[in-house]
Amino acid sequence: MRMLAAALFSLCLIAGAAVAEQTTIEGANPMSQSKDVHLVAPALAKYAHDVVLGDLWKRPGLSRRDRSIVTISALIARDQTVELRYYLGLALDSGVTPAEISEIITHLAFYTGWANAMDAIPAAKDVFTGRNIGVDQLPAVSGPQLPLDEVAEKQRATRVGEQFGQIAPSLVQYTTDVLFRDLWLRPDLAPRDRSLVTVSALVATGQVAQITYHLNRAMDNGLTRDEAGEVLGQLAFYAGWPNAFSAAPIIKDVIEKRQR
Repeated sequence: MRMLAAALFSLCLIAGAAVAEQTTIEGANPMSQSKDVHLVAPALAKYAHDVVLGDLWKRPGLSRRDRSIVTISALIARDQTVELRYYLGLALDSGVTPAEISEIITHLAFYTGWANAMDAIPAAKDVFTGRNIGVDQLPAVSGPQLPLDEVAEKQRATRVGEQFGQIAPSLVQYTTDVLFRDLWLRPDLAPRDRSLVTVSALVATGQVAQITYHLNRAMDNGLTRDEAGEVLGQLAFYAGWPNAFSAAPIIKDVIEKRQR
């Protein structure tokens, strides 16, 4: 399965050039061309300049690297690729590696749907090509994995198997074999960052039922309470206020229960 996913990713990197629109990556303006925004929605241009770029991205509660991970995760999860080239470039400038971007796209294929990940390929290919990033800088198809917490994974697999094994055996099997015994153990995206990607995607797509488990996992992996709060503030702009506020009670509940 891992080899199949990597092969598909490589093929799409090659094929993406045929469908990607021609875009100049270096010097690209955020949030569409500034002059166009001014001509259509001058107030939006002011918010973009003063609030989003002038304040949000400078807040100290979440590093610029983490904000980049949260933002590209939200854009891919919501299949909003118009801005993706700019934010992928910003992510690279902020310390996210090409290998990590590759893993984020691969990870989100499982957590937001295969098509969303595939739609991100042309933008990523353009950015990689523009910066002379080759396949040699991307993760290996297979190799050594991160250590597995056998006890915790056995508990998770048993619980899910008891709940859903009779009605969706394939779902249970793939969840164990592909996600938690393979995808989550790939070493080119740290567990804390993989959790950050997952939580960001869940909030961005309104999948609140899954947030409790994955936020707890994220905090076990090193995400702090303050960082979790800042993720919501970042996603309010990139996924909308309703999604951020729908997730807020869940995140508040997780944080409060962990403090007891």
